[in-house]
Amino acid sequence: MTTHAATAIRPTKGEETRAQILAAAVDQASFGGFESLTIGTLAEKTGMSKSGLFAHFGSKLDLQIAALDESARQFTAAVFMPALKAPRGVRRLRALIDHWITWPQRASLPGGCPIDAASREYQHQPGPMRDAIVDRQRQLDGALSKAVELAVETGELARSTDTRQFAFEFLAIILVFYRSEMVLGADESRKRARTAFEHLVERFSR
Repeated sequence: MTTHAATAIRPTKGEETRAQILAAAVDQASFGGFESLTIGTLAEKTGMSKSGLFAHFGSKLDLQIAALDESARQFTAAVFMPALKAPRGVRRLRALIDHWITWPQRASLPGGCPIDAASREYQHQPGPMRDAIVDRQRQLDGALSKAVELAVETGELARSTDTRQFAFEFLAIILVFYRSEMVLGADESRKRARTAFEHLVERFSR
């Protein structure tokens, strides 16, 4: 029986171009918000023609949702996937918060986390973008709650732990971190976020 080595599938030219556009879109959304994403602004940012961009995204909404999905993909790759390499339990949660609070800087996002920016931008604007953000936020909450459940299963958190409450307070630390960077600076904010996380673990491990 003959076996053949698997060969990597190279992205097509169109896929490479789309990836380039979305990388620029995430950068723009981080800096100026998702409403700043237009075919015109991205044409100028990428050096492509408007007609070329229209071939990939037929409308501003298509572009915005694609950029939101790309932001979520980048977040998952830079935050959740590396954290999964840590043993399940508190060490994985600790890795998760460390990767989370350093992600915008590591990703060179000029205006911070684009998903956080989108949540604030569309909080009071009903429509497809707000619906998409809420849907992805629910998926994130579910994944985070699952990580907390695993810490209960390992015995590191008390069996009486309200995993949804732990996840809520975990996210609260992240959001306060984002808001405090401007006042305290990144280093001080990270230090306080990590301290707050350890206090959270201590409280729920009793």
